Amino acid sequence: MANRNDHPTAAEPKWNIVGPGLVVAATGVGAADLIATTVAGSKYGYALLWAVIAGCIMKVILVEGAGRYSLATGNTIFEGWSSLGRWTHWYFGPYIVIWGFVYGAAAMAGTGLALYSLFPFLSVAVWGILSGLAGLALVWSGRYDLFEKVLTVMVVLMFVTMIVAAACTLPNLGEILTGLVPTIPQGAMINVLSVAGGVGGTITLAAYGYWLREKGWTTPRFMRVMRLDNGIAYLVTGLFVIATLIVGAELLHSAGIAIGGGDQGMVDLAGVLGERYGTFMSKLFLLGFFAASMSSLVGVWNGVSLMFADFAGHVQGKPHDHPDRLAGGRYYKAYIFWLTVPPMAMMFLGKPVYLILAYGVLGSLFMPFMAITLLWILNTDRVPAQWRNKPLTNLMLVICALAFLALAVNELYTRLSGLF
Repeated sequence: MANRNDHPTAAEPKWNIVGPGLVVAATGVGAADLIATTVAGSKYGYALLWAVIAGCIMKVILVEGAGRYSLATGNTIFEGWSSLGRWTHWYFGPYIVIWGFVYGAAAMAGTGLALYSLFPFLSVAVWGILSGLAGLALVWSGRYDLFEKVLTVMVVLMFVTMIVAAACTLPNLGEILTGLVPTIPQGAMINVLSVAGGVGGTITLAAYGYWLREKGWTTPRFMRVMRLDNGIAYLVTGLFVIATLIVGAELLHSAGIAIGGGDQGMVDLAGVLGERYGTFMSKLFLLGFFAASMSSLVGVWNGVSLMFADFAGHVQGKPHDHPDRLAGGRYYKAYIFWLTVPPMAMMFLGKPVYLILAYGVLGSLFMPFMAITLLWILNTDRVPAQWRNKPLTNLMLVICALAFLALAVNELYTRLSGLF
């Protein structure tokens, strides 16, 4: 772990003040988010471009809140939640356990599909398992510096790939500008919420404070650099996702081409790019698809494992800085194992319906949970007065909470109605 007394100075390279933000953004933008944005572009052209930007702003507000709490108090976000009552344990505990099992399988399936599309001499399942084991090996020791460097390379690869793909489509600048005006096409409300809500992560947003700690940013003196880091990260994320929307609008919407959902949609899109611009473009896009999938996998393997270690140690009454609650500790490693090995069975045996249902229900509630609890925590004496929310931040958090509650209600209705 980084020395907690380290801090960026004028003598250090400028890129050293950017890191945890790129990590949280790279982890949060996976294939599912890309395909949701691409499908929105294919259906509505540039009409939902404003929703992409709104989504980035909402995530900046949420991540800044989590980071501000951690720097202002020296506590972890779970310690903040715990201060609200034991009910937070009863929600978060089952959620992180079920989420990890189902996400582990989904992440390995996504990386496996990307690698299979590039190198079809092994099956999707085998490639996925190898990816999971590679992620385990990379983060097992808890070394943040190595982890951050790998994620940064993947961000660059993702960004360059999608920007090149968008540039190849020769986007119409005039139509792009019209998409900045907030409008909701008929029947597009759920697409609006999905695009806005899917820009840049869910549970991994809460991991930001843990990555700040691993970086060595642990006191209020890092508040300014944290905000700069967060802003740059979501600027990059916004450009990346806008490029994805452009690909959907120019390549699919104009030609009336439909693609599949989920990870398969990314492979379908690579095929369309290959037909239009040649094999090289198809392979380059698949490489970017792999980088997006693998960055999410590696980020979760590290960040959510840090959250689980903190949760498990805290509920057992272990001190804040106990080794079991830190990177490289036994709970951290146990959760990495949980993410990697048990889900391998789902790669071959299929997904248990009720576990997937519980995953969807608990997961749909997380973003409203985060927005509402940040409103609660950051407006009380749990935070020093100078670092509490300002009126504009409160307004933005209320908007976030309402938007994510609407998305949660739709998700719950969709999943539960499927049972009857």
